[in-house]
Amino acid sequence: MTFKQKIHHYYSRMVEDRIDAFRDMISALTEDSKNDAKGSAGDKHETALSMMHLEQEKFNTKLREVLEQKAVLDKIDALVIAKTIALGSLVKANGIYLYLSLALPKITIDGINVIALSPQSPLGNKLMGNSIGFTFEINGTKYLIEEIN
Repeated sequence: MTFKQKIHHYYSRMVEDRIDAFRDMISALTEDSKNDAKGSAGDKHETALSMMHLEQEKFNTKLREVLEQKAVLDKIDALVIAKTIALGSLVKANGIYLYLSLALPKITIDGINVIALSPQSPLGNKLMGNSIGFTFEINGTKYLIEEIN
């Protein structure tokens, strides 16, 4: 497995784990509301059900967001190496590895730190469509694209 494939696999697993977690939370809330409906009555019961329903809606919204993230990651073929930076490119700039995919947490693979960023972010936007040797500046920091994988 290449370095880029390891990165892609790690982020895909991370997003899938989030999906599973949100589904489990939604399922638990659904089960709780069914159990609560069997033995309660009155205003406290209605308030509890209403709060559970709001919480469930919040988790459903977050689940949709994470499913959208998964759809973006699923579009990326980690084997493709383009000459210009595109979605799915692993870029080395100023010694920093940047994975153009989604805004996700920084990870360490094989002892190397990798930052995932969205093509819509200021840095991602500057990188898109450029190639090795391109230089640019963001917030007073000059960047040089050293590698594209």
